[in-house]
Amino acid sequence: MCGRFSLTVSEEILKQYFPLEFPKKVLPRYNIAPSQEVLAVVSDGEKITGKMLKWGLVPYWANDPKIGFKMINTRAETVDEKASFKHAFKKRRCFVLADGFYEWRKEGNKKIPYRFTLKSERPFAFAGLWEKWDKHGDSMYTCTIITTKANELVKGVHERMPVILPKEWEEFWLDPAIDDTEYLKSLLRPYPAEEMKMYEVSTAVNSAKNDVEECVKPINSR
Repeated sequence: MCGRFSLTVSEEILKQYFPLEFPKKVLPRYNIAPSQEVLAVVSDGEKITGKMLKWGLVPYWANDPKIGFKMINTRAETVDEKASFKHAFKKRRCFVLADGFYEWRKEGNKKIPYRFTLKSERPFAFAGLWEKWDKHGDSMYTCTIITTKANELVKGVHERMPVILPKEWEEFWLDPAIDDTEYLKSLLRPYPAEEMKMYEVSTAVNSAKNDVEECVKPINSR
Protein backbone atom coordinates (compact mmCIF):
# COMPACT_ATOMS: atom_id res chain seq x y z
CA MET A 1 0.00 0.00 0.00
CA CYS A 2 0.94 3.65 -0.01
CA GLY A 3 0.12 5.25 3.31
CA ARG A 4 2.51 8.22 3.54
CA PHE A 5 4.36 10.40 1.07
CA SER A 6 6.05 13.76 0.69
CA LEU A 7 6.08 16.80 -1.58
CA THR A 8 8.94 18.98 -0.40
CA VAL A 9 10.07 20.79 -3.55
CA SER A 10 9.40 24.50 -4.02
CA GLU A 11 6.50 25.70 -6.13
CA GLU A 12 9.02 27.07 -8.64
CA ILE A 13 10.62 23.64 -9.13
CA LEU A 14 7.24 21.90 -9.20
CA LYS A 15 6.07 24.14 -12.04
CA GLN A 16 9.15 23.26 -14.07
CA TYR A 17 7.80 19.72 -14.32
CA PHE A 18 4.07 20.47 -14.02
CA PRO A 19 3.49 23.94 -15.56
CA LEU A 20 0.03 24.52 -14.13
CA GLU A 21 -1.83 26.94 -11.95
CA PHE A 22 -2.34 25.46 -8.50
CA PRO A 23 -5.34 26.23 -6.28
CA LYS A 24 -3.21 27.58 -3.43
CA LYS A 25 0.39 28.27 -2.52
CA VAL A 26 2.52 25.12 -2.52
CA LEU A 27 4.30 24.64 0.80
CA PRO A 28 6.69 21.80 1.70
CA ARG A 29 4.95 18.69 3.04
CA TYR A 30 7.19 16.08 4.65
CA ASN A 31 4.67 13.53 5.91
CA ILE A 32 1.37 13.54 4.03
CA ALA A 33 -1.17 11.15 5.57
CA PRO A 34 -4.62 9.75 4.68
CA SER A 35 -7.64 12.06 5.13
CA GLN A 36 -5.43 15.11 4.52
CA GLU A 37 -5.58 17.32 1.44
CA VAL A 38 -3.21 16.39 -1.38
CA LEU A 39 -2.19 18.32 -4.47
CA ALA A 40 -3.57 16.58 -7.55
CA VAL A 41 -3.92 17.22 -11.28
CA VAL A 42 -7.22 16.62 -13.09
CA SER A 43 -8.64 17.17 -16.58
CA ASP A 44 -12.14 17.94 -17.83
CA GLY A 45 -11.17 16.96 -21.37
CA GLU A 46 -10.29 20.52 -22.33
CA LYS A 47 -8.23 21.96 -19.52
CA ILE A 48 -5.71 20.38 -17.13
CA THR A 49 -5.66 22.01 -13.70
CA GLY A 50 -4.26 21.56 -10.21
CA LYS A 51 -6.80 20.69 -7.52
CA MET A 52 -6.77 19.95 -3.81
CA LEU A 53 -8.39 16.58 -3.05
CA LYS A 54 -8.97 14.77 0.23
CA TRP A 55 -6.97 11.53 0.34
CA GLY A 56 -9.43 8.67 0.76
CA LEU A 57 -11.91 8.17 -2.07
CA VAL A 58 -15.61 8.46 -1.30
CA PRO A 59 -17.67 6.94 -4.16
CA TYR A 60 -20.43 9.20 -5.47
CA TRP A 61 -23.03 6.64 -4.42
CA ALA A 62 -21.82 6.20 -0.82
CA ASN A 63 -24.16 7.18 2.01
CA ASP A 64 -21.42 7.69 4.60
CA PRO A 65 -18.26 9.66 3.71
CA LYS A 66 -16.33 7.77 6.38
CA ILE A 67 -15.90 5.01 3.80
CA GLY A 68 -13.03 7.14 2.51
CA PHE A 69 -10.79 6.03 5.38
CA LYS A 70 -10.74 2.55 3.79
CA MET A 71 -10.19 3.85 0.26
CA ILE A 72 -6.74 5.46 0.30
CA ASN A 73 -5.42 2.88 -2.19
CA THR A 74 -6.77 0.61 -4.90
CA ARG A 75 -4.94 -2.25 -6.60
CA ALA A 76 -4.01 -1.90 -10.28
CA GLU A 77 -4.92 -5.53 -10.91
CA THR A 78 -8.60 -5.08 -9.93
CA VAL A 79 -9.25 -1.34 -10.27
CA ASP A 80 -11.66 -1.91 -13.18
CA GLU A 81 -13.65 -4.53 -11.26
CA LYS A 82 -14.34 -2.98 -7.85
CA ALA A 83 -17.61 -1.07 -7.55
CA SER A 84 -15.93 1.70 -5.58
CA PHE A 85 -13.42 2.46 -8.32
CA LYS A 86 -14.49 1.18 -11.74
CA HIS A 87 -16.57 4.24 -12.70
CA ALA A 88 -13.81 6.66 -11.72
CA PHE A 89 -11.29 4.49 -13.57
CA LYS A 90 -13.24 5.09 -16.78
CA LYS A 91 -13.69 8.86 -16.54
CA ARG A 92 -12.21 10.43 -13.41
CA ARG A 93 -8.51 9.69 -13.41
CA CYS A 94 -6.05 12.05 -11.81
CA PHE A 95 -2.51 12.07 -10.60
CA VAL A 96 -1.25 13.05 -7.18
CA LEU A 97 1.99 15.01 -6.98
CA ALA A 98 4.84 13.78 -4.79
CA ASP A 99 8.62 13.65 -4.55
CA GLY A 100 8.92 10.60 -2.29
CA PHE A 101 6.98 7.93 -0.42
CA TYR A 102 7.52 5.85 2.70
CA GLU A 103 7.31 2.15 3.45
CA TRP A 104 8.16 0.18 6.59
CA ARG A 105 10.22 -3.00 6.86
CA LYS A 106 9.58 -5.38 9.75
CA GLU A 107 12.71 -6.26 11.72
CA GLY A 108 11.73 -8.35 14.71
CA ASN A 109 9.27 -6.31 16.74
CA LYS A 110 10.26 -3.09 15.03
CA LYS A 111 9.12 -1.39 11.84
CA ILE A 112 11.90 0.55 10.17
CA PRO A 113 10.77 3.41 7.86
CA TYR A 114 12.39 4.01 4.48
CA ARG A 115 11.91 6.80 1.99
CA PHE A 116 11.83 6.12 -1.76
CA THR A 117 12.53 8.82 -4.35
CA LEU A 118 13.66 9.08 -7.93
CA LYS A 119 17.44 9.25 -8.33
CA SER A 120 16.93 12.61 -10.03
CA GLU A 121 14.98 13.79 -6.94
CA ARG A 122 12.46 15.46 -9.25
CA PRO A 123 8.75 15.54 -8.38
CA PHE A 124 6.56 12.89 -9.99
CA ALA A 125 2.96 11.74 -10.42
CA PHE A 126 1.17 8.91 -8.64
CA ALA A 127 -1.64 7.42 -10.74
CA GLY A 128 -4.92 8.13 -8.97
CA LEU A 129 -8.69 8.37 -9.26
CA TRP A 130 -10.98 11.13 -8.01
CA GLU A 131 -14.64 11.53 -7.13
CA LYS A 132 -17.07 14.25 -6.19
CA TRP A 133 -19.36 13.24 -3.32
CA ASP A 134 -22.44 15.42 -2.98
CA LYS A 135 -25.06 14.37 -0.47
CA HIS A 136 -26.89 15.75 2.55
CA GLY A 137 -25.97 19.26 1.49
CA ASP A 138 -22.23 18.56 1.59
CA SER A 139 -19.78 18.40 -1.30
CA MET A 140 -16.39 16.72 -1.12
CA TYR A 141 -13.66 16.02 -3.66
CA THR A 142 -11.64 12.93 -2.82
CA CYS A 143 -9.04 10.64 -4.35
CA THR A 144 -7.24 7.32 -4.09
CA ILE A 145 -3.72 6.27 -5.14
CA ILE A 146 -3.29 3.17 -7.29
CA THR A 147 -0.74 0.55 -6.21
CA THR A 148 1.00 -2.25 -8.08
CA LYS A 149 3.47 -5.00 -7.28
CA ALA A 150 6.79 -3.73 -5.95
CA ASN A 151 9.84 -3.39 -8.16
CA GLU A 152 13.21 -4.92 -7.22
CA LEU A 153 14.15 -1.97 -5.02
CA VAL A 154 10.91 -1.63 -3.07
CA LYS A 155 10.16 -5.32 -2.58
CA GLY A 156 12.97 -5.64 -0.04
CA VAL A 157 10.79 -3.47 2.20
CA HIS A 158 7.20 -4.00 1.00
CA GLU A 159 5.39 -6.14 -1.59
CA ARG A 160 3.41 -3.21 -3.05
CA MET A 161 4.28 0.26 -4.30
CA PRO A 162 2.35 3.24 -5.67
CA VAL A 163 2.15 3.54 -9.44
CA ILE A 164 4.47 6.32 -10.60
CA LEU A 165 3.59 7.49 -14.09
CA PRO A 166 6.42 8.21 -16.55
CA LYS A 167 6.16 11.74 -17.99
CA GLU A 168 5.19 10.44 -21.42
CA TRP A 169 2.13 8.64 -20.00
CA GLU A 170 0.71 11.46 -17.88
CA GLU A 171 -1.35 13.07 -20.66
CA PHE A 172 -2.89 9.75 -21.71
CA TRP A 173 -3.78 8.91 -18.11
CA LEU A 174 -5.65 12.17 -17.61
CA ASP A 175 -7.60 12.11 -20.89
CA PRO A 176 -11.25 11.24 -20.04
CA ALA A 177 -11.86 10.38 -23.71
CA ILE A 178 -9.70 7.29 -23.29
CA ASP A 179 -11.79 4.54 -21.71
CA ASP A 180 -10.09 1.37 -22.96
CA THR A 181 -9.59 -0.40 -19.63
CA GLU A 182 -7.00 -2.84 -20.93
CA TYR A 183 -4.88 -0.02 -22.34
CA LEU A 184 -5.23 2.02 -19.17
CA LYS A 185 -4.28 -0.94 -16.98
CA SER A 186 -1.20 -1.48 -19.15
CA LEU A 187 0.09 1.88 -17.88
CA LEU A 188 -0.06 0.74 -14.25
CA ARG A 189 3.38 -0.84 -14.00
CA PRO A 190 6.10 -0.83 -11.34
CA TYR A 191 8.44 2.10 -11.93
CA PRO A 192 11.94 1.02 -13.04
CA ALA A 193 14.00 0.20 -9.94
CA GLU A 194 17.21 1.45 -11.54
CA GLU A 195 15.75 4.98 -11.66
CA MET A 196 14.94 5.05 -7.93
CA LYS A 197 16.77 5.16 -4.62
CA MET A 198 15.89 4.46 -0.99
CA TYR A 199 17.24 5.27 2.44
CA GLU A 200 16.29 4.78 6.08
CA VAL A 201 14.61 7.70 7.84
CA SER A 202 13.63 8.64 11.38
CA THR A 203 10.70 6.98 13.13
CA ALA A 204 9.34 10.52 13.46
CA VAL A 205 7.50 9.73 10.22
CA ASN A 206 5.48 7.09 12.08
CA SER A 207 3.20 9.80 13.49
CA ALA A 208 1.10 11.85 11.10
CA LYS A 209 1.47 14.73 13.57
CA ASN A 210 5.11 15.06 12.56
CA ASP A 211 5.08 16.97 9.28
CA VAL A 212 8.66 18.15 9.69
CA GLU A 213 11.89 18.10 7.68
CA GLU A 214 13.36 15.43 9.95
CA CYS A 215 11.01 12.92 8.27
CA VAL A 216 12.85 13.10 4.94
CA LYS A 217 16.45 13.21 6.17
CA PRO A 218 18.58 10.05 5.89
CA ILE A 219 19.06 8.46 9.29
CA ASN A 220 22.85 8.37 8.81
CA SER A 221 23.04 12.09 8.11
CA ARG A 222 22.07 13.10 11.63
